[in-house]
Amino acid sequence: MSFSAEIIAVGTEILLGEITNTDAVTVARALSELGINAYYQTVVGDNPERLRACILAAKKRADIIITTGGLGPTFDDLTKQVAAEAFGKKLVLHEESLKKIEIYFERRGKKMTDNNRAQAYLPEGCTVLENDWGTAPGCAIEDNGKFLIMLPGPPRECKPMVKYRMLPYLQKLSDSRLVSHGIHIYGMGESEVESKIRSFAEEMQNPTLAPYAKDGEVLLRVTGKAKTEEEADAITRPVIERVEEILGDVVYGVDVPSLHFAAFEILREKKLTLATAESCTGGLCSKLMTDIPGASEVFRGGICAYTNEIKMNLLGIDASLLETHGAVSRECAEALAKAACEKFGTDAGIGVTGYADPSSGDEKNPGGTVYVAVNICGKCTSSKIYQPQSRELARSRAAQECFDILRREAEKI
Repeated sequence: MSFSAEIIAVGTEILLGEITNTDAVTVARALSELGINAYYQTVVGDNPERLRACILAAKKRADIIITTGGLGPTFDDLTKQVAAEAFGKKLVLHEESLKKIEIYFERRGKKMTDNNRAQAYLPEGCTVLENDWGTAPGCAIEDNGKFLIMLPGPPRECKPMVKYRMLPYLQKLSDSRLVSHGIHIYGMGESEVESKIRSFAEEMQNPTLAPYAKDGEVLLRVTGKAKTEEEADAITRPVIERVEEILGDVVYGVDVPSLHFAAFEILREKKLTLATAESCTGGLCSKLMTDIPGASEVFRGGICAYTNEIKMNLLGIDASLLETHGAVSRECAEALAKAACEKFGTDAGIGVTGYADPSSGDEKNPGGTVYVAVNICGKCTSSKIYQPQSRELARSRAAQECFDILRREAEKI
């Protein structure tokens, strides 16, 4: 599929910084999965002249234009009118969409106003993209080899519309299929990953292999193109195996949602239980684990031991250990991990302690220093991280380090 695309987000509230343009992220990621290059992203306010100029400019430099927002019932929702005019189309009433909007309000016991009726007017000859998540239908226009897709702005509507309406529509434009897989890496930076796979990746044309940096992680996207999904998937598999062979155990999974999910799956598979004793992360490890549906199969509970009193009185950490090594120390983290196992009767325990705030700390342990430990089946493994950029990053990185140690050590059981 050798198309290029441009994404236009419509909304003055985006320009004013009142909301974040998450729709563009959703659309861009979907396009990359199809192998469609998006060379431009534009944000324009609710102004018909400026929106028209954006659409006409995009029409000259892209094959596919995707707009988000401006399909609502209010007077400043002008995307359909302006876009239809730019493509030489009239707006006509789409009876089926009107009926769906009427049913939407009827089922909720709300009155439908005339401006809601306006949402059922769509460009003549368009492909209607039904919106099962709101009132404003999307649509697609084709004109002289150019395509315009209009999607609603609210993320709760835009996201499923991209997945279930836009992607199937764009797939039909090609006689080939693309399949992508994400190889997730923790414990090796992007530059080192790139240097190790460079010669291998440079030789590839189909599938392709592209690295993406994430918070504390690296993602390698493998994309294969073939006549069928099965054939496309088949050609990606040897690449995934080769990358795992090159990089080793820093690869924590393929197509997994997160590092903590990967750790959870290993614990569940091996029927191991987990508890936490956290200080500076304030229960973040517990929170991440309980975000996972079915977490109770593995996770038993956690204690946020923020003060020395709680560490001693609730978890039984020896006062002499705190006096000798300090609350922020490898020894304390290991004691917390062991205490979590004992307190909750689990196979594995996580212990975290440190100075998350960059302005805190001391000469030995400056702000951003965090010690983490995992005690699993009587064996304790600990690590020290230093993330002085911000409190949030230090806490996040500490949690990642915990789950990375956990999944590595659990694999050995």
